[in-house]
Amino acid sequence: MGDQIRIHVIIHGRVQGVFFRAETRKAALQRNISGWVKNRSDGAVEAVFEGRQEDAESMVAWCRVGSPLSRVDSVETTIESYTGRFDSFDVTY
Repeated sequence: MGDQIRIHVIIHGRVQGVFFRAETRKAALQRNISGWVKNRSDGAVEAVFEGRQEDAESMVAWCRVGSPLSRVDSVETTIESYTGRFDSFDVTY
């Protein structure tokens, strides 16, 4: 469990209404990442990734590119304490 990490991200750009959350979930499941993703009222998308460090970092790299229809302007990341409380990766509202 020593290489488990939690990364909180906020993605800015054209990231709502372009299947960003669904594609984020798909990418997270492919990487065995748990957590959640949701739209924010300010037009950004927010997510929490928990899992192996290299997998979580791979998700952050994915977020910098985004879904095919999206345009990512910036990604804010914060490393937080791993909790292990997620069983899956969910789109939340």
